[in-house]
Amino acid sequence: MYLSTTRASDIAGDTPAPKGPLRAVPGTVFVLGLVSLVTDVSAEMVTAVLPLYLMAGLGMSPLAFGALDGLHQGATAVLRLAGGRIADRTRRHKLVAGTGYALSAVCKAALLLAATPWSVAAVLAADRTGKGLRTAPRDALISLSVPPGEQGRAFGVHRALDTAGALLGPLAAFGILWVAVDGYEAVFTVSCCVAVLGVVLLALFVREAPAPPPAPPLASVSAPTRARPPLPPVRTLLRLPGLRRLCLTAALLGLFTVGDAFLYLLLQRRLDLSAAFFPLLPVGTAAVFLLAALPVGRLADRVGRSRVFLGGHVLLLGACLLLLAPVPAAGGALLVVGVLAMLGLFYAATDGVLMAAAGPLLPAGLRTTGLAVLQTAQALARFAGSLMFGSAWTLWGPGAALGLAAAGLLLSLAVVAVFGGARAERAS
Repeated sequence: MYLSTTRASDIAGDTPAPKGPLRAVPGTVFVLGLVSLVTDVSAEMVTAVLPLYLMAGLGMSPLAFGALDGLHQGATAVLRLAGGRIADRTRRHKLVAGTGYALSAVCKAALLLAATPWSVAAVLAADRTGKGLRTAPRDALISLSVPPGEQGRAFGVHRALDTAGALLGPLAAFGILWVAVDGYEAVFTVSCCVAVLGVVLLALFVREAPAPPPAPPLASVSAPTRARPPLPPVRTLLRLPGLRRLCLTAALLGLFTVGDAFLYLLLQRRLDLSAAFFPLLPVGTAAVFLLAALPVGRLADRVGRSRVFLGGHVLLLGACLLLLAPVPAAGGALLVVGVLAMLGLFYAATDGVLMAAAGPLLPAGLRTTGLAVLQTAQALARFAGSLMFGSAWTLWGPGAALGLAAAGLLLSLAVVAVFGGARAERAS
């Protein structure tokens, strides 16, 4: 209804929504949220069925799935830097983001032709390439649309809309599989059609951000006595103490972040859930994320975004400990609710909050590149973490793998606390 009753120029510009929790959010943020909502419906339809499709349907081993999950998380992370750098140099954030969305839509169609685990892996690598290209330019469009004090709110609204798609996608996959037994091809077909709709929304209703002023060369800041040639942008950004600290914190914690696909598989195995109900597990996580994203974003604006980010990892540790604890015969439902609630709160406290923490630390002319640097550090760490978890599962079993991950996450939180990681955001 919003799109049908509002002029396109108002939607794409900075006109705030007039009422309710979106009242202070520019139209750019709102429409990008709608694009992410539609795209996440498409992506999560595939993600919800992928673990069982690969491990039960195509016979992939836990180690191979760990490698694939790591690829899904971070193997194309370097492309985030490429996407961010291209967007900053050309000032074409929308074009770079749209290219990434379009590539992911094509990959949904390509899944129909993939019949082996490694052909699926190749298609998913291309899909992650699209995500790598689009994420930093999209987040830069959001960050450049709002003042520093409202970054958490803006990213909270965007992530709430994004997560609405993550909630609807698994439900759609569940409905398709309920009607069509082993209907993975039907899931992939519908997913492709929905992804194309997201590209159309972006093309029609999102406008380019106003061109920010060029970033000053680092030499003008660090060498007052003698002019020096400017350093490359990534090295320039990593000389910012706040960003450097955030990168180290996100990478250290990301190394021991257990992917949600592994947590869902552990829940399914522990409770012997039917394959038809497996796609509903992400729905619980997405529902909690949807409800908590905006309140947690506003809380982060008030009490400190880095503190909230660390608190999210404490919740993830709690989910791991719940899965390790003995469960009474009648406690299966409580286990599911507890794990999914903590996982949803973890995403609400980390996903948009990390970008909101970094935004005010970065010069406008290098905002996209700076966000990409942070995302790349986190994604590469999660890639390594997925490989380690999959290897530990293969060698010692799922319980031992989860115990090692929980111990590593606890130690990482202690290290960050001792060395003052929570102070990374003083400047914002």
